[in-house]
Amino acid sequence: MLAVDTGVVEEWLSEFKTLPEASISSYATNLKDKSALISSLYKVIQEPQSELLEPVCHQLFEFYRSGEEQLLRFTLQFLPELMWCYLAVSASRDLQSSGCIEALLLGVYNLEIVDKEGHSKVLSFTIPSLSKPSVYHEPSSIGSMALTEGALSQHGLSRVVYSGPHPQREMLTAQNRFEVLTFLLLCYNAALSYMPAVSLQSLCQICSRICVCGYPRQQVRKYKGVNSRIPVSSEFMVQMLTGIYYAFYNGEWDLARKAMDDILYRAQLELYPEPLLVANAIKASLPQGAMKSSKEGTRCIQVEITPTSSRISRNAVTSMSIRGHRWKRHEQPENGNDATELGNFIIPEISVTSVAGERTGNGEKSRALAENDVQHLQGVQETATDPRTDSKGMPEIRRQKSVRKMMEDGINSSGRVQF
Repeated sequence: MLAVDTGVVEEWLSEFKTLPEASISSYATNLKDKSALISSLYKVIQEPQSELLEPVCHQLFEFYRSGEEQLLRFTLQFLPELMWCYLAVSASRDLQSSGCIEALLLGVYNLEIVDKEGHSKVLSFTIPSLSKPSVYHEPSSIGSMALTEGALSQHGLSRVVYSGPHPQREMLTAQNRFEVLTFLLLCYNAALSYMPAVSLQSLCQICSRICVCGYPRQQVRKYKGVNSRIPVSSEFMVQMLTGIYYAFYNGEWDLARKAMDDILYRAQLELYPEPLLVANAIKASLPQGAMKSSKEGTRCIQVEITPTSSRISRNAVTSMSIRGHRWKRHEQPENGNDATELGNFIIPEISVTSVAGERTGNGEKSRALAENDVQHLQGVQETATDPRTDSKGMPEIRRQKSVRKMMEDGINSSGRVQF
């Protein structure tokens, strides 16, 4: 560690102690822009034998419990590096060198598991339904989903998973180590959008180191320092993948791809189903041959958008199309199918009542029906007559008389028409 870095860290330690309470808010806002200080703090954490490590850990814990949101996030950005240093020292069985780091991790854990009133927190997570669209999927792209009775009963119901309450810890042991570290990484992932690029780079690097140390792949990665295997839990690896997935689309494509491959490698060796499922899902969703540079800044996730009303096909069956189809049917002529191909002969409508609705006698009714029907048929035949027969005259008169005679003979004394 250079003397310049030591001077920057010592100035930072003394500055906060003499800072008035009214200036803490402005101090916290400007602290994230001090890149030289952040780089020097990383160097201090990476040297477990440094004399500045203990005061730095104490200062970071004071930041975290100050209640100032900017100071809390400033401490969180060093969390991946602190975890790696603790695990590396634990693997070498030199626990005395990690005493201050362990105290800082335990302090942050015990502060996060309780609320402001000191009661235990119970975290809740809502599992999204695949039948509803989200920023990650479209139901139409999944395929046909059978609308069974069970599926309909589950539609609209959200499943909530609870985490907690978590017990307080006074020291880290082999039994509770990854329970505490998994919860701390969960808190880090909750603030991923506020983490700077150097913190995302540290996350990807420590994930690779944790997964390959002590395995043949360590020689490929050329990692030095720790040669023994570091045990990990399935839940801890899932939380690592959560942060790496964010790093993919926020400027760290190369490091995130390397870290994901190493996690997948370790999950295959350990036969952990949860990390295998998440890692393969992330790998399958990555764009092919895109985003090869890691220095192009923040990226976005491309998703399908549910089509709006303007993009619906004209042939789609909607309430308006059904209503319009019904109107077209009502507008068609009711007697359009009554015409026959032979001379367009139309069957007359016969009414047994007069215009006023009064019933008439049989004889009067028969005469009225005969006269009305003959007149109606004469009008139709005159309209449907072939123009080429107009010059003959006599055949047309005989045809009209025959039709009239047929109608008169077909009406019996009771006023009914016989066919």
